[in-house]
Amino acid sequence: MNTTPYIAATSSVGPDFLLTDHDFSKIRTLIHQRAGIALGAQKRQMVYSRLARRLRELRMKEFSAYLSFLEADPHSDEWELFTNALTTNLTSFFREAHHFPVLAEHVRRCDQPVSVWCSAASTGEEPYSIAMTLIEALGNRAGSASVVATDIDTQVLAKGAAGVFTMEQVSKLSPERLKRFFLKGSGAQAGKVRIRPEVAAMVKFSQLNLLDPRWALKEPFDAIFCRNVMIYFDKPTQHKILQRFAPLMKPHGVLFAGHSENFSFASQILRLRGQTVYELAAGPVKGPE
Repeated sequence: MNTTPYIAATSSVGPDFLLTDHDFSKIRTLIHQRAGIALGAQKRQMVYSRLARRLRELRMKEFSAYLSFLEADPHSDEWELFTNALTTNLTSFFREAHHFPVLAEHVRRCDQPVSVWCSAASTGEEPYSIAMTLIEALGNRAGSASVVATDIDTQVLAKGAAGVFTMEQVSKLSPERLKRFFLKGSGAQAGKVRIRPEVAAMVKFSQLNLLDPRWALKEPFDAIFCRNVMIYFDKPTQHKILQRFAPLMKPHGVLFAGHSENFSFASQILRLRGQTVYELAAGPVKGPE
């Protein structure tokens, strides 16, 4: 077996670690099994830099020791930290802005109460953008609307639930939205804003792994946001997840995908309605076997 060592540049915060081809291959296998993430060979530097923090925290000197530690206990809390470390969380308020007018128009035609699932909530910018859109579109009827915000990464979910953001994070929002939806921090919180309680009350954060055999979701949704998530999964995994989305969509429901995602391979489940916006294909919806 090829075990060519991979050693990063010397760091002032800790020693170099040995990451062999075998270790890297095992990491790719484990994260695929746990989270469905398909890491390419070009992600080796990213894997090293992110997991090296765990080795330093645990005072380990080799990736092989860390992997043995993981595999020794399938229920160890370290699995959550391992998954969190390898999860990419790039987000911003009203990212891919063309989706939100579509959502607003869609929910105005929906029966009440409106419900939306944000399946990759990250640090909260996306589900709060959804909630703001529902308030703007529905007015007084938004009081009964809800946003379910899930993510595999528990650390970013905690940040999202806290609802506190820097001025830089909200810098692209209009003054009207800042005033309507945020409270300005003072004292120790100067330079930060907090989402207003009435907006926060609409959003429920919870941990969910899209690969889990069972999801703690019962209600069908008027809209599902699954943006820039599928790019980390291989096609069979994408297809299985889309199959499971379909029964959770109301007959008129829509699915919002990321700008680089294309679900044309699943035409029996979904059909394209607009720019990276999908609706259920014709015919009854069946869950996966």
